[in-house]
Amino acid sequence: MTGEATRPVGRRQARRQALFLLYQWDLTRQPLEALFEGSPDEFASLLAHAVAAEAPALDARITAASPDWPADRLGTLERNILRIGVFELEENTVPMDVAINEAVVLAKRYASEDAARLVNGILGRIAKDGR
Repeated sequence: MTGEATRPVGRRQARRQALFLLYQWDLTRQPLEALFEGSPDEFASLLAHAVAAEAPALDARITAASPDWPADRLGTLERNILRIGVFELEENTVPMDVAINEAVVLAKRYASEDAARLVNGILGRIAKDGR
């Protein structure tokens, strides 16, 4: 991902930046700092680092909620959208509905309608189980 962040961006745009960082990190396993020219939004950077640090636990949570679609079987993009969604659900950083909606929006925009339905279903199960 390239581009200099000169001022904070909205949370939706920051999640997009975090998703792109995590996508590249997942494919290359390079340090997150090496994947962005300039400086990402602070929220995007914090979110990407937190999700990367918790990736194995987030993947286990995704796999437990969706045994037919374990994390290692998902596409890189879908897996990282779900990681962000699960992280936000479990950390209570945003309301449950917002965490799910934001993940679904990312899936619709950058993956497909089918991916959005899958993301919605998995996050819905995790949210229900977490209550």
